[in-house]
Amino acid sequence: MSNGTPLGDFLRARREALKPHDVGLPEHGRRRVPGLRREEVALLAGVSSDYYVRLEQGRESSPSPQVVEAVAQALRLDAEATDHLNRLCLAASRRPRDRGGRGGQDQVSRQLLELMDGWEHTPAFVLGPALDVLAGNSLATALHRGFERFDNLARMVFVDPAGRAFYQEWERAAHSCVAELRAAYGHDPTAERINAVVGELCDASAEFAALWRLHEVKGKSQEGKHLRHPEVGDLHIRFAAFTVNGAPHQQLVVYQAEPASPTAAAFEALRAMATPPVPARTSPALDSGTGDQ
Repeated sequence: MSNGTPLGDFLRARREALKPHDVGLPEHGRRRVPGLRREEVALLAGVSSDYYVRLEQGRESSPSPQVVEAVAQALRLDAEATDHLNRLCLAASRRPRDRGGRGGQDQVSRQLLELMDGWEHTPAFVLGPALDVLAGNSLATALHRGFERFDNLARMVFVDPAGRAFYQEWERAAHSCVAELRAAYGHDPTAERINAVVGELCDASAEFAALWRLHEVKGKSQEGKHLRHPEVGDLHIRFAAFTVNGAPHQQLVVYQAEPASPTAAAFEALRAMATPPVPARTSPALDSGTGDQ
């Protein structure tokens, strides 16, 4: 964790990740700081050095959209990182209420639970913003049965001993989990649940702590995954993630196998040994929350 501001920490991390040659600046002699200097970012963004210093130090919390865009370009941010920067600026100026805690956002609608339970051949589960598994159908539970608990994807990747064997591209899974947590954090840096998960994982895993300090931001991609289940072997899956109507901070994650593939046969074997689905707390207020991308 950090003693700085979320906005300042992000700007500092992304500045330190760049080298002068990355942005077309000359590099002479030994540099006392990693990456770019503050005055170099200010020069590239067309703002005064004093103004940029105030941004990093948290003394300027309401930059104009033009300044945010200029700083994003100076730091070579992609679209997702730029959106994250805008959210951090908004959070710094408005201090929204905690939207990532347990205040109702862990409630899964009854309709969504029934929908997932009807997918007998497809693993499906619902994630909260801190990557907590809020609910899962029987096949999703069977798929993750090698873990101590099917409770939080980030904990399962970094702390559970089964994670490195299950995720065959472990480094990719690790980067993905941290980048998704960082993206969720940008919506509300004060979110109690996200901060609790991050704090616990920073204490439990030096690898997580190092990746968290990079401030990389990326939502779920649609790329495939290579998994290895302790009972049915290798699985090559496609997956999709959807936001949930009525609970916009939840994601419905669906895994699929190519028809007539070894993975489809493995899913059938898992279905035969499936246990009851992960129980979830339901809320009538969220009954309209089916999946919607």
